[in-house]
Amino acid sequence: MSASDEAALLARARAVMPGGVSSPVRAFGAVEGEPPFVARGQGPYVFDRAGRRYVDLVCSWGPLILGHAHPAVVEAVQRAAADGLTFGATCEGEVLLAERILERFPFAQKVRFTSSGTEATMGAVRLARGATGRPRVVKFEGCYHGHVDALLVKGGSGLATFGRPSSAGVPEAFTALTEVLPLDDEQAASELFAHKGREIAVVAIEPMPANAGLLEQRLAFLQHLRALCTRHGALLLFDEVISGFRVAPGGMTERTGITPDLVAVGKIVGGGMPVGAFLGPAALMDQLAPLGPVYHAGTLSGNPVAMAAGRATLDLLAAPGTYERLDALGARLAAGWQAALAAAGQPGSVVRVGSVLWLCLQGGEAPRAFHRIAPQGAALYGGLHRRVLAAGTWMAPSAYEVAFVSTAHSEADIDAAAAALAAGLAELPSAAAAPAPGKGRRA
Repeated sequence: MSASDEAALLARARAVMPGGVSSPVRAFGAVEGEPPFVARGQGPYVFDRAGRRYVDLVCSWGPLILGHAHPAVVEAVQRAAADGLTFGATCEGEVLLAERILERFPFAQKVRFTSSGTEATMGAVRLARGATGRPRVVKFEGCYHGHVDALLVKGGSGLATFGRPSSAGVPEAFTALTEVLPLDDEQAASELFAHKGREIAVVAIEPMPANAGLLEQRLAFLQHLRALCTRHGALLLFDEVISGFRVAPGGMTERTGITPDLVAVGKIVGGGMPVGAFLGPAALMDQLAPLGPVYHAGTLSGNPVAMAAGRATLDLLAAPGTYERLDALGARLAAGWQAALAAAGQPGSVVRVGSVLWLCLQGGEAPRAFHRIAPQGAALYGGLHRRVLAAGTWMAPSAYEVAFVSTAHSEADIDAAAAALAAGLAELPSAAAAPAPGKGRRA
């Protein structure tokens, strides 16, 4: 595959799709170079159309915890597909996957499937408003809950990458009832509840914010939110679309020991297929139609092929030692990256929760809040990304996105990814240090 062929295909893509992509960050707008077309994935690798192999640290943005095309997942998908791709009716696979999910989140008794994480958070927020009879939603700066209009305010991910605090096309009326708080700030949360506690239906938070860097939160802060919600009659929604089934079988709900009222999951629960879900106690979930007044529906929700992929994935994750191995691989990559930063004289740190990592290119303590991330780190990452890609490692084309490790990665793959970062840092025009955190908007 020649460079001219690749350029021609990219031109065709841009002629028929906005930016040539189906999701903004894939356009490589925040990093140097043009986006390669991925032809296939196998185990811990992706391959471009020219056959070049890359160690994949994106893992389709998290769901491929077993790596690409795991034989057991592929077999489950093929078996299910042979019986039909969709029914628009309830199938046994939904029941089996729902049971597996609820085993891992014992506070909940019922689950409602969706086709994406966005739909899961949207449904959970609607349920919270319907159950409480209250209008206000609270979210946190830098947390991304999908492209739900009411939650598309000061989110992370593509919004951070492109420096936009919100999105065109979302009327102010849709977000007028959305309150945005800073992370890692108990006083701000307390003050909001003191003034508007009786109007707040739900507090939505990523207990492991991972869409604007990996902003690991203090347990005391999360416990404070739980106490505020309980005291004021609001619901607490944990958005575990990224963290669910990845950092522990029961996600951050298990790791923190905090019991939320609702949890939204996605990514891994579909085993690489488009699936999301939200879950909670029966008394709350039974307020959904057809039992209750809160309407929620989806033609492809509970898709039989996706249900099969999810069951195969969760069954494999249940094998003894799986999470211990993921944690060890994550620790190995963190150590390798930290050593590469030190060797290059580049201030920075590696934030890690299990098999999720973030390369933080700024000096000082790793930030826990959106406004503490220095924008200069993103500029440095933009040039670094192209060099790491050339060295054979596929990293997210955004300084604000995280890296994921899968069970398919070997120690040699992890070491190769660390070496790629070291090579990329060495090839930068200068090891210009990103300054300590500031309060400017991101570039």
